[in-house]
Amino acid sequence: MSYNAFITRETIESDTEGPLTDKTVAVKDNISTEGVRTTCGSAMLEEYVPPYDATVVQRLKEAGATIPGKTNMDEFGMGTTTETSAFGPTDNPAAEGRVPGGSSGGSAAAVAAGEADLALGTDTGGSVRCPAAFTGTVGIKPTYGLVSRYGLIAYANSLEQIGPIAPSVEEAAELLEVIAGPDDRDATTREAPGDGAYVEAADGDVEGLEIGIPTELLDGADERVVETFWEAIDELEAKGASYHEVSMESLQHAVEAYYVIAMSEASSNLARFDGVRYGPTQEYEGNWNEEFAAVREEGFGEEVKRRILLGTYALSAGYHDKYYKQAQDARAWVKQDFDSALEAADVLASPTMPVPPMERGESLDDPLTMYLADANTTPVNLANLPAISVPAGETSDGLPVGLQLIGPAFGEKTIIRAGSALA
Repeated sequence: MSYNAFITRETIESDTEGPLTDKTVAVKDNISTEGVRTTCGSAMLEEYVPPYDATVVQRLKEAGATIPGKTNMDEFGMGTTTETSAFGPTDNPAAEGRVPGGSSGGSAAAVAAGEADLALGTDTGGSVRCPAAFTGTVGIKPTYGLVSRYGLIAYANSLEQIGPIAPSVEEAAELLEVIAGPDDRDATTREAPGDGAYVEAADGDVEGLEIGIPTELLDGADERVVETFWEAIDELEAKGASYHEVSMESLQHAVEAYYVIAMSEASSNLARFDGVRYGPTQEYEGNWNEEFAAVREEGFGEEVKRRILLGTYALSAGYHDKYYKQAQDARAWVKQDFDSALEAADVLASPTMPVPPMERGESLDDPLTMYLADANTTPVNLANLPAISVPAGETSDGLPVGLQLIGPAFGEKTIIRAGSALA
């Protein structure tokens, strides 16, 4: 069965031996690959072929990996279902008739269907963790700055990170080891403390691990998801972990703050797609402003247009302080709450998504519902912390549920160790 996991199937071979020799690693289609089409799931870039590799792609090649192609995604990373792609929606191999999550749904579906051993996704507000949860795979959103973003076509620079999707925690850790590390071409990267031996951390030892559970991330969640979440917590407790509940009041405002910031940054980043610098060149008889508008009208899908308009509005004169500044203040509050909660816990835990995989088409006509589905994942991006989604089990009606584990900055080893006790 075809799940439409790939936009472009073109094999990129490596001519070196390394830790990923004999492994296939699918790459999300917003990560630049020299000589291979990179579309961001958009008609705007349907014919764009980058002249260079992203740093993570270069590191995959150096590690001996074979790249089988570029995976489908919500257009420019804007979505939670991989239904906004100009190249058609992706199906969920783990739940027939359901979405695979987004925006890295193609990467997760490729791994879940066995069409790739591993995959790279990007996570701006949950876009690695959401599809991992919906497809029964493992996804890691690294600490901001651990993985180079050079060659990533930006959506929201201050929030996004490239991360691995894999069948198991150990395999995700193996891919993270390859792509992590500083890069002179990305000034936001830095050397992580410790030795970066993430695979060794996947030993499943949670004896003495203290888990904090933010109650705000359970409020309003689907009962089936909450039930499955607690079963996973019980399993960790049986293996030697303990837990306590914690309140983080800022999380009640995180989704609103996230979308103001993300849309504002998207409005700025996507200004370059004007038919002159990037995007299809058209012959119009009107003035330049009319040509600019016509290119964007034809090239962008509805969700991208919506987010650009909202972001432009939030940054406009008279509204900047009312929306964008307040969102940045809320972001600082979220970060403070995480720092405080992690003083009393090794990791924080929640359902990755508050709902099971939605039915195809269910949220396309209700974008607010789609935005609210990101309630558990977006706070992590606001705080620039690492998080992992591992399979927590299935609901009573057989739908995948993910468990999210959040760690302190550069605490990847801790979340990998905790996650490996389940997957």
